[in-house]
Amino acid sequence: MAAAIDYEAEYNNPARVPEHPPIIAGWARDSEAYRASHGRWRALRYGGGERHVMDFFPSEADAGAIVMFIHGGYWQKLDRSFFSYAARGLNLRGVSVAVPSYDLCPAVTVGDIIGQMRRAARELARLGRPLVVSGHSAGGHLAACLLATDWPGMSAELPADLVTAAYAISGVFDLEPLIPTSMNTALQLDAATARAVSPLFWPAPHRGVLDAVVGGAESSEFLRQSQVMVEAWGKAGFAARYEALPGANHFTVVAPLADPDSAMTGRLAELAGLGRR
Repeated sequence: MAAAIDYEAEYNNPARVPEHPPIIAGWARDSEAYRASHGRWRALRYGGGERHVMDFFPSEADAGAIVMFIHGGYWQKLDRSFFSYAARGLNLRGVSVAVPSYDLCPAVTVGDIIGQMRRAARELARLGRPLVVSGHSAGGHLAACLLATDWPGMSAELPADLVTAAYAISGVFDLEPLIPTSMNTALQLDAATARAVSPLFWPAPHRGVLDAVVGGAESSEFLRQSQVMVEAWGKAGFAARYEALPGANHFTVVAPLADPDSAMTGRLAELAGLGRR
């Protein structure tokens, strides 16, 4: 008989990577420095709440699709100010980037957060450009949700291909394994609500591309989450790709976003229509 999976150990990334506090502090420090150096970034509001704001970092070229980068934190921590650095590499490749905040659990539900990110995408649509949605951890989940959204069903004025691709980094696409963990204290999921907000069980989109990328040093469950997501949508004929980045853990996996010459940044630039260099 196979041993029972210890979901707490598999999904509690701060416990798995005890050296994470200086990494997160580095995100905040590098992001503050990038905002100070950028010069042309601005805040865009997508709703009436205090956190319903995106930081928009236009590139010099300001061409191609806009990359919307959604932060992680298990839907219950952090905000956009930690992730301005994620715009640096793409900006230097000519890609403009938007980084939204959203309300956090338990004040809202995961379903509410999906709705907020849809409203953020609708606001970006006013700029007249397609979107590539990327995100880390909870943000990876939200990126897949936006790719699978029926945009004309939300509003007849929205194109079906508003989101042309999702680049999900260390995403969780089936939330049911989180129910027995300490993360669920804030999420307050049960079997029905977890399944309803799990894009693994949604119909595969009819258009676009999904990249599910994960750190090679992450837990077996995080590796499995990305693998089964790609397999599920791939069986439906959707263009989906899985990649494990050797040696990267849940916190270091996003480091390449700051580097314009990294393979991660190059792939996002390609998805945004600006190609590799």
